[in-house]
Amino acid sequence: MKKIYLDSAASTIIDERVIEAMIQSMKEDFGNPSAIHSFGQESKSKIEMVRKNIAQWLHVNPNEIIFTSCGTESNNLILRSCIENLSIKRIISSPLEHKSVLETIRDLKEKHPEIEVVFLPLKNKKGDLDIAFLEDLLEEKTPTLVSLMHSNNEIGNLTDIDCIAQLCKKHGALFHSDTVQTMAHYPLDFSKTPIDFASCSAHKFHGPKGIGMAFIRKSSGLKGMITGGTQERNLRAGTENVYGIVGLGKSFDYAMQELKERRRIIEDLKQYTIDQLSKNIQGVLFNGHGTDFTKSNYTLLSILLPFPNTLVGFQLDMKGIAVSQGSACASGASKPSKTMLQLYTEEELKNTTTLRISYSHYNTKEEIDVLISFLSEIQKNLTNTIPAENG
Repeated sequence: MKKIYLDSAASTIIDERVIEAMIQSMKEDFGNPSAIHSFGQESKSKIEMVRKNIAQWLHVNPNEIIFTSCGTESNNLILRSCIENLSIKRIISSPLEHKSVLETIRDLKEKHPEIEVVFLPLKNKKGDLDIAFLEDLLEEKTPTLVSLMHSNNEIGNLTDIDCIAQLCKKHGALFHSDTVQTMAHYPLDFSKTPIDFASCSAHKFHGPKGIGMAFIRKSSGLKGMITGGTQERNLRAGTENVYGIVGLGKSFDYAMQELKERRRIIEDLKQYTIDQLSKNIQGVLFNGHGTDFTKSNYTLLSILLPFPNTLVGFQLDMKGIAVSQGSACASGASKPSKTMLQLYTEEELKNTTTLRISYSHYNTKEEIDVLISFLSEIQKNLTNTIPAENG
Protein backbone atom coordinates (compact mmCIF):
# COMPACT_ATOMS: atom_id res chain seq x y z
CA MET A 1 0.00 0.00 0.00
CA LYS A 2 1.41 3.34 -1.05
CA LYS A 3 1.31 5.82 1.79
CA ILE A 4 0.14 9.40 1.28
CA TYR A 5 1.52 12.18 3.49
CA LEU A 6 -0.71 15.28 3.82
CA ASP A 7 0.46 16.62 7.18
CA SER A 8 3.31 18.94 6.24
CA ALA A 9 2.11 21.66 8.62
CA ALA A 10 3.14 19.28 11.41
CA SER A 11 6.45 18.24 9.85
CA THR A 12 7.81 17.92 6.34
CA ILE A 13 9.71 15.22 4.49
CA ILE A 14 13.44 15.96 4.72
CA ASP A 15 14.99 16.95 1.40
CA GLU A 16 17.52 14.30 0.31
CA ARG A 17 20.00 17.06 -0.51
CA VAL A 18 19.72 18.30 3.07
CA ILE A 19 20.38 14.81 4.43
CA GLU A 20 23.50 14.54 2.29
CA ALA A 21 24.79 17.91 3.50
CA MET A 22 24.20 16.93 7.13
CA ILE A 23 25.98 13.59 6.73
CA GLN A 24 28.96 15.38 5.21
CA SER A 25 28.95 17.84 8.09
CA MET A 26 28.85 15.01 10.62
CA LYS A 27 31.96 13.57 9.03
CA GLU A 28 33.86 16.84 8.80
CA ASP A 29 32.59 19.25 11.46
CA PHE A 30 33.23 17.39 14.72
CA GLY A 31 35.19 20.20 16.37
CA ASN A 32 33.57 22.30 19.10
CA PRO A 33 32.72 25.69 17.54
CA SER A 34 33.98 27.45 20.69
CA ALA A 35 37.45 25.91 20.41
CA ILE A 36 40.23 28.12 19.07
CA HIS A 37 41.98 25.37 17.07
CA SER A 38 41.34 24.74 13.39
CA PHE A 39 38.84 21.91 13.97
CA GLY A 40 36.66 24.15 16.10
CA GLN A 41 37.00 27.13 13.81
CA GLU A 42 35.96 25.02 10.81
CA SER A 43 32.72 24.15 12.61
CA LYS A 44 32.30 27.79 13.60
CA SER A 45 32.72 28.92 10.00
CA LYS A 46 29.91 26.59 8.87
CA ILE A 47 27.58 28.11 11.47
CA GLU A 48 28.44 31.66 10.48
CA MET A 49 27.98 30.90 6.79
CA VAL A 50 24.42 29.67 7.45
CA ARG A 51 23.73 32.68 9.66
CA LYS A 52 24.88 35.02 6.90
CA ASN A 53 22.82 33.28 4.20
CA ILE A 54 19.61 33.32 6.22
CA ALA A 55 20.18 36.96 7.12
CA GLN A 56 20.48 37.77 3.43
CA TRP A 57 17.18 36.02 2.65
CA LEU A 58 15.43 37.98 5.42
CA HIS A 59 17.31 41.24 4.69
CA VAL A 60 18.64 41.59 8.23
CA ASN A 61 22.00 41.71 10.02
CA PRO A 62 23.61 38.27 10.60
CA ASN A 63 23.98 39.15 14.29
CA GLU A 64 20.17 39.18 14.49
CA ILE A 65 19.87 35.47 13.66
CA ILE A 66 20.03 33.27 16.77
CA PHE A 67 19.98 29.49 16.43
CA THR A 68 17.72 27.56 18.80
CA SER A 69 16.27 24.05 18.98
CA CYS A 70 12.88 24.95 17.43
CA GLY A 71 10.14 27.54 17.10
CA THR A 72 8.79 26.73 20.56
CA GLU A 73 12.11 27.55 22.19
CA SER A 74 12.39 30.72 20.12
CA ASN A 75 8.92 31.83 21.22
CA ASN A 76 9.77 31.10 24.85
CA LEU A 77 13.08 32.98 24.64
CA ILE A 78 11.43 36.06 23.17
CA LEU A 79 8.33 36.20 25.37
CA ARG A 80 10.09 35.42 28.64
CA SER A 81 13.02 37.74 28.06
CA CYS A 82 10.72 40.62 27.11
CA ILE A 83 9.06 40.33 30.52
CA GLU A 84 12.20 39.59 32.50
CA ASN A 85 14.56 42.06 30.85
CA LEU A 86 12.72 44.70 28.82
CA SER A 87 10.25 46.04 31.40
CA ILE A 88 7.22 45.08 29.34
CA LYS A 89 4.01 45.75 31.30
CA ARG A 90 1.45 44.39 28.87
CA ILE A 91 1.18 41.56 26.36
CA ILE A 92 -1.37 41.77 23.56
CA SER A 93 -2.01 38.53 21.75
CA SER A 94 -4.78 36.40 20.22
CA PRO A 95 -6.76 33.36 21.40
CA LEU A 96 -5.77 31.67 18.12
CA GLU A 97 -2.03 31.54 18.86
CA HIS A 98 0.05 28.38 19.03
CA LYS A 99 0.27 26.69 22.43
CA SER A 100 3.93 27.66 22.73
CA VAL A 101 2.78 31.27 22.87
CA LEU A 102 -0.50 30.90 24.79
CA GLU A 103 0.90 28.63 27.49
CA THR A 104 4.01 30.77 27.87
CA ILE A 105 1.86 33.88 28.30
CA ARG A 106 -0.27 32.04 30.86
CA ASP A 107 2.86 31.00 32.78
CA LEU A 108 4.26 34.53 32.68
CA LYS A 109 0.98 35.92 33.99
CA GLU A 110 1.07 33.50 36.93
CA LYS A 111 4.64 34.45 37.78
CA HIS A 112 4.10 38.18 37.14
CA PRO A 113 0.48 38.98 38.09
CA GLU A 114 1.16 42.66 37.57
CA ILE A 115 1.52 42.07 33.83
CA GLU A 116 -1.61 42.93 31.86
CA VAL A 117 -2.62 40.34 29.25
CA VAL A 118 -5.11 41.26 26.52
CA PHE A 119 -6.41 38.92 23.83
CA LEU A 120 -7.79 40.58 20.73
CA PRO A 121 -11.41 39.73 19.96
CA LEU A 122 -12.38 38.11 16.67
CA LYS A 123 -14.53 40.11 14.28
CA ASN A 124 -16.29 37.17 12.65
CA LYS A 125 -16.50 33.39 12.21
CA LYS A 126 -13.65 33.52 9.70
CA GLY A 127 -11.27 34.32 12.55
CA ASP A 128 -10.30 37.88 11.58
CA LEU A 129 -8.63 39.83 14.38
CA ASP A 130 -9.94 43.24 15.43
CA ILE A 131 -6.97 45.39 14.37
CA ALA A 132 -8.85 48.63 15.14
CA PHE A 133 -9.11 47.47 18.75
CA LEU A 134 -5.37 46.75 18.72
CA GLU A 135 -4.64 50.30 17.62
CA ASP A 136 -6.88 51.69 20.36
CA LEU A 137 -4.93 49.66 22.92
CA LEU A 138 -1.57 50.80 21.56
CA GLU A 139 -2.57 54.45 21.90
CA GLU A 140 -2.52 53.99 25.69
CA LYS A 141 1.32 53.99 25.50
CA THR A 142 1.78 51.21 28.07
CA PRO A 143 5.10 49.38 27.52
CA THR A 144 3.73 46.60 25.33
CA LEU A 145 4.71 43.45 23.50
CA VAL A 146 2.35 42.40 20.71
CA SER A 147 2.56 38.69 19.84
CA LEU A 148 0.55 37.61 16.78
CA MET A 149 1.39 34.69 14.52
CA HIS A 150 1.80 35.19 10.77
CA SER A 151 -0.19 32.08 9.83
CA ASN A 152 -2.49 30.14 12.10
CA ASN A 153 -1.22 26.57 12.38
CA GLU A 154 -4.71 25.04 12.51
CA ILE A 155 -6.88 26.99 10.06
CA GLY A 156 -4.21 28.79 8.01
CA ASN A 157 -5.43 32.38 8.35
CA LEU A 158 -2.75 34.93 7.46
CA THR A 159 -2.21 37.97 9.65
CA ASP A 160 -1.14 41.24 8.03
CA ILE A 161 2.18 41.49 9.87
CA ASP A 162 3.27 44.45 7.74
CA CYS A 163 0.31 46.49 9.00
CA ILE A 164 0.74 45.37 12.60
CA ALA A 165 4.48 46.01 12.57
CA GLN A 166 3.88 49.56 11.36
CA LEU A 167 1.25 50.12 14.06
CA CYS A 168 3.60 48.86 16.75
CA LYS A 169 6.45 51.02 15.50
CA LYS A 170 4.16 54.07 15.41
CA HIS A 171 3.12 53.58 19.02
CA GLY A 172 6.45 52.38 20.42
CA ALA A 173 5.41 48.77 21.07
CA LEU A 174 7.51 45.69 20.40
CA PHE A 175 6.16 43.16 17.89
CA HIS A 176 6.80 39.41 17.93
CA SER A 177 5.39 37.06 15.30
CA ASP A 178 5.42 33.27 15.35
CA THR A 179 6.39 32.72 11.70
CA VAL A 180 6.90 28.96 11.99
CA GLN A 181 4.27 28.18 9.32
CA THR A 182 5.43 30.86 6.87
CA MET A 183 9.21 31.11 7.18
CA ALA A 184 10.76 29.82 3.90
CA HIS A 185 7.27 29.61 2.39
CA TYR A 186 6.91 33.37 1.86
CA PRO A 187 9.53 35.98 0.83
CA LEU A 188 9.77 37.77 4.20
CA ASP A 189 11.71 41.04 4.22
CA PHE A 190 12.35 42.36 7.72
CA SER A 191 14.09 45.46 6.38
CA LYS A 192 10.66 46.61 5.14
CA THR A 193 8.53 45.00 7.84
CA PRO A 194 9.72 46.57 11.13
CA ILE A 195 9.13 43.44 13.18
CA ASP A 196 11.22 43.01 16.34
CA PHE A 197 11.13 39.24 16.82
CA ALA A 198 10.26 36.16 14.78
CA SER A 199 10.66 32.39 15.09
CA CYS A 200 11.07 29.36 12.87
CA SER A 201 11.63 25.59 12.82
CA ALA A 202 13.58 23.83 10.06
CA HIS A 203 11.29 20.79 9.98
CA LYS A 204 8.49 22.94 8.53
CA PHE A 205 10.41 23.42 5.26
CA HIS A 206 12.06 20.05 4.60
CA GLY A 207 14.85 20.40 7.12
CA PRO A 208 15.70 18.39 10.26
CA LYS A 209 13.83 18.42 13.55
CA GLY A 210 15.50 19.84 16.64
CA ILE A 211 16.85 23.00 15.03
CA GLY A 212 15.28 26.40 14.58
CA MET A 213 16.09 30.04 14.95
CA ALA A 214 14.91 33.33 16.34
CA PHE A 215 15.16 36.67 14.61
CA ILE A 216 15.94 39.22 17.31
CA ARG A 217 16.28 42.84 16.27
CA LYS A 218 19.62 44.00 17.66
CA SER A 219 18.17 47.27 18.91
CA SER A 220 15.66 45.46 21.15
CA GLY A 221 18.08 44.79 24.01
CA LEU A 222 16.81 41.23 24.53
CA LYS A 223 18.88 39.02 26.82
CA GLY A 224 19.34 35.25 26.91
CA MET A 225 17.37 32.93 29.20
CA ILE A 226 19.80 29.98 29.09
CA THR A 227 23.07 30.74 30.89
CA GLY A 228 26.41 28.97 30.99
CA GLY A 229 28.19 30.18 27.88
CA THR A 230 28.59 33.01 25.42
CA GLN A 231 27.30 31.17 22.35
CA GLU A 232 24.80 32.79 19.98
CA ARG A 233 25.69 36.37 20.86
CA ASN A 234 25.12 35.59 24.56
CA LEU A 235 21.47 34.86 23.80
CA ARG A 236 21.59 31.05 23.98
CA ALA A 237 24.29 29.28 25.96
CA GLY A 238 25.29 25.76 24.97
CA THR A 239 27.36 24.04 22.28
CA GLU A 240 25.78 24.67 18.90
CA ASN A 241 24.03 21.92 16.93
CA VAL A 242 26.41 22.22 13.97
CA TYR A 243 24.87 19.47 11.82
CA GLY A 244 21.37 20.73 12.52
CA ILE A 245 22.35 24.29 11.62
CA VAL A 246 23.86 23.06 8.35
CA GLY A 247 20.58 21.25 7.65
CA LEU A 248 18.57 24.34 8.51
CA GLY A 249 20.71 26.43 6.20
CA LYS A 250 20.48 24.04 3.26
CA SER A 251 16.71 23.55 3.59
CA PHE A 252 16.21 27.32 3.87
CA ASP A 253 18.34 27.97 0.77
CA TYR A 254 16.55 25.33 -1.31
CA ALA A 255 13.12 26.53 -0.14
CA MET A 256 13.83 30.11 -1.12
CA GLN A 257 15.57 29.28 -4.39
CA GLU A 258 12.67 27.06 -5.45
CA LEU A 259 9.91 29.10 -3.79
CA LYS A 260 8.00 30.13 -6.92
CA GLU A 261 7.82 26.63 -8.37
CA ARG A 262 6.98 24.98 -5.06
CA ARG A 263 4.26 27.54 -4.42
CA ARG A 264 2.78 27.05 -7.89
CA ILE A 265 2.54 23.30 -7.33
CA ILE A 266 1.04 23.59 -3.85
CA GLU A 267 -1.48 26.30 -4.72
CA ASP A 268 -2.68 24.15 -7.61
CA LEU A 269 -3.06 21.17 -5.26
CA LYS A 270 -4.95 23.20 -2.67
CA GLN A 271 -7.37 24.62 -5.24
CA TYR A 272 -7.88 21.13 -6.66
CA THR A 273 -8.69 19.85 -3.18
CA ILE A 274 -11.22 22.64 -2.62
CA ASP A 275 -12.91 21.91 -5.95
CA GLN A 276 -13.06 18.15 -5.39
CA LEU A 277 -14.30 18.44 -1.80
CA SER A 278 -17.04 20.86 -2.88
CA LYS A 279 -18.07 18.47 -5.64
CA ASN A 280 -17.95 15.18 -3.73
CA ILE A 281 -18.56 15.86 -0.02
CA GLN A 282 -22.03 17.18 0.67
CA GLY A 283 -22.11 19.91 3.35
CA VAL A 284 -18.34 20.35 3.72
CA LEU A 285 -17.24 23.70 5.19
CA PHE A 286 -13.87 25.41 4.82
CA ASN A 287 -12.60 26.90 8.07
CA GLY A 288 -11.18 30.41 8.27
CA HIS A 289 -10.26 31.96 4.93
CA GLY A 290 -9.28 28.59 3.46
CA THR A 291 -10.63 29.30 -0.03
CA ASP A 292 -9.12 32.80 -0.27
CA PHE A 293 -5.43 32.46 -1.06
CA THR A 294 -4.77 36.15 -0.30
CA LYS A 295 -5.89 35.61 3.31
CA SER A 296 -4.91 31.98 3.85
CA ASN A 297 -1.63 30.10 3.90
CA TYR A 298 -1.37 28.26 0.58
CA THR A 299 0.21 25.23 2.28
CA LEU A 300 -2.76 24.42 4.53
CA LEU A 301 -6.51 23.74 4.29
CA SER A 302 -8.82 23.17 7.27
CA ILE A 303 -12.21 21.59 6.65
CA LEU A 304 -15.29 20.81 8.73
CA LEU A 305 -16.87 17.54 7.66
CA PRO A 306 -20.62 17.17 8.29
CA PHE A 307 -20.53 13.74 9.82
CA PRO A 308 -20.07 12.52 13.39
CA ASN A 309 -16.99 10.37 13.24
CA THR A 310 -14.12 11.07 15.60
CA LEU A 311 -12.14 8.18 14.09
CA VAL A 312 -11.84 9.64 10.60
CA GLY A 313 -8.15 10.34 11.09
CA PHE A 314 -7.60 6.77 12.25
CA GLN A 315 -9.61 5.35 9.35
CA LEU A 316 -7.58 7.38 6.87
CA ASP A 317 -4.35 6.27 8.53
CA MET A 318 -5.43 2.65 8.12
CA LYS A 319 -5.72 3.42 4.40
CA GLY A 320 -2.21 4.86 4.41
CA ILE A 321 -3.28 8.53 4.36
CA ALA A 322 -1.76 10.88 6.94
CA VAL A 323 -3.69 14.04 7.81
CA SER A 324 -4.19 15.94 11.04
CA GLN A 325 -7.59 15.52 12.65
CA GLY A 326 -8.87 18.46 14.64
CA SER A 327 -10.89 17.64 17.73
CA ALA A 328 -14.55 16.95 17.01
CA CYS A 329 -17.60 17.33 19.23
CA ALA A 330 -19.43 14.13 18.41
CA SER A 331 -19.49 12.72 21.92
CA GLY A 332 -19.01 13.66 25.52
CA ALA A 333 -15.48 12.28 25.39
CA SER A 334 -14.47 14.45 22.45
CA LYS A 335 -13.90 18.16 22.77
CA PRO A 336 -13.40 20.76 20.04
CA SER A 337 -10.08 22.57 19.86
CA LYS A 338 -9.81 26.03 21.35
CA THR A 339 -9.35 27.45 17.87
CA MET A 340 -12.53 25.84 16.57
CA LEU A 341 -14.45 27.07 19.61
CA GLN A 342 -13.42 30.59 18.70
CA LEU A 343 -15.07 30.17 15.29
CA TYR A 344 -18.09 28.01 16.11
CA THR A 345 -20.36 27.22 19.05
CA GLU A 346 -20.32 23.77 20.62
CA GLU A 347 -23.75 23.17 19.10
CA GLU A 348 -22.45 24.03 15.62
CA LEU A 349 -19.54 21.63 16.11
CA LYS A 350 -21.77 18.79 17.27
CA ASN A 351 -21.62 15.77 14.97
CA THR A 352 -18.76 17.18 12.89
CA THR A 353 -15.17 16.23 12.18
CA THR A 354 -12.33 18.69 11.54
CA LEU A 355 -9.43 17.77 9.28
CA ARG A 356 -6.31 19.76 8.48
CA ILE A 357 -4.84 18.92 5.09
CA SER A 358 -1.38 20.38 4.56
CA TYR A 359 0.78 20.07 1.49
CA SER A 360 4.28 20.05 0.11
CA HIS A 361 5.58 20.11 -3.46
CA TYR A 362 6.02 16.33 -3.20
CA ASN A 363 2.23 15.78 -3.22
CA THR A 364 0.18 15.03 -6.34
CA LYS A 365 -3.41 15.37 -7.54
CA GLU A 366 -3.64 11.58 -7.65
CA GLU A 367 -3.05 11.55 -3.90
CA ILE A 368 -5.83 14.10 -3.43
CA ASP A 369 -8.13 11.89 -5.50
CA VAL A 370 -7.46 8.97 -3.14
CA LEU A 371 -8.20 11.15 -0.09
CA ILE A 372 -11.47 12.45 -1.56
CA SER A 373 -12.51 8.94 -2.54
CA PHE A 374 -12.07 7.63 1.00
CA LEU A 375 -13.85 10.62 2.56
CA SER A 376 -16.72 10.13 0.13
CA GLU A 377 -16.83 6.44 1.04
CA ILE A 378 -16.92 7.26 4.77
CA GLN A 379 -19.79 9.72 4.27
CA LYS A 380 -21.72 7.23 2.15
CA ASN A 381 -21.32 4.49 4.76
CA LEU A 382 -22.42 6.79 7.55
CA THR A 383 -25.46 7.90 5.57
CA ASN A 384 -26.47 4.29 4.93
CA THR A 385 -26.22 3.39 8.62
CA ILE A 386 -28.38 6.26 9.92
CA PRO A 387 -31.76 4.69 10.86
CA ALA A 388 -34.82 6.11 9.12
CA GLU A 389 -37.33 8.01 11.25
CA ASN A 390 -40.64 6.30 11.97
CA GLY A 391 -43.44 7.60 9.76
